[in-house]
Amino acid sequence: MGRDSDMLVTLVAEGRLSAADAALASDVVRTQGGEPQGWDWIDAGDALDLRMAGGQGLRGALEAAFPAVDVVLQSAAAGRRRMLLVADMDSTMIQCECIDALADYAGLKPQVAAITEAAMLGQLDFAEALRARGALLAGMPVETLEECRRERGRLMPGAAALVRTMRGWGARTLLVSGGFTAFTAPVAAEIGFASQQANVLLVEDGRLTGTVAAPIVDAATKRAALLGAGIDPALALAVGDGANDIPMIEAAGLGIAYHAKPRAAAAADSAVRFGDLTVLLRAQGLSRAEWAAC
Repeated sequence: MGRDSDMLVTLVAEGRLSAADAALASDVVRTQGGEPQGWDWIDAGDALDLRMAGGQGLRGALEAAFPAVDVVLQSAAAGRRRMLLVADMDSTMIQCECIDALADYAGLKPQVAAITEAAMLGQLDFAEALRARGALLAGMPVETLEECRRERGRLMPGAAALVRTMRGWGARTLLVSGGFTAFTAPVAAEIGFASQQANVLLVEDGRLTGTVAAPIVDAATKRAALLGAGIDPALALAVGDGANDIPMIEAAGLGIAYHAKPRAAAAADSAVRFGDLTVLLRAQGLSRAEWAAC
């Protein structure tokens, strides 16, 4: 992130922050040519805001100075509470890659995981990788999809709190995934997303055909969902972990990489490296008392 006249830095490390951390962050800002303008607790010991003017190279300097703290930088001029959330599902809202979990059921995990990793790193075209992985699942009973989701599709900590809290102030919430509707539909309903969009696995005689329906939900689809939501992108929060999340992350007013691959982390405004999805509530200025009950 480059120079900006009015910036807000949020530090999050539940139960591990002190006033000394605010002082250290202020010193880092000064070394980068910025001027601290005061700080406040969001919740004492858990999260704090530092206001500042100017500065350059702040994200890298602050992340280096706080190797076990999540650091979120954003413009102080933007609306703090975002009115649109567009989120990836796999390894973001749930704790697995759904197609890898399905492959494990079929005894094909190594083959499918290798394709997934190459796609997440941006080394393989996403649509090509999706079709190749889908083909490996041909013949799987359709009942296995729901069995796998129930057993492997555990929610990411903080997912429900994030979505339900944002919906509470009227934000629109979209789950847009390069995974499959067999996972996104129940996951979206459980977490509280207003809508979901993902790829469809075709079924014939109760078994997967190995074919994914067109059109493919990919990186361009995710970006289009954000830009087509009818809400100023400057008021949007996008979160994901892989290369196919980069276009939506870059289009959002606040783009967050969540425990992400290197390319996605580099493209984002900030990265959640240690905490859970409630870091995104801290970034929007919320104390724990303001989170929706889950």
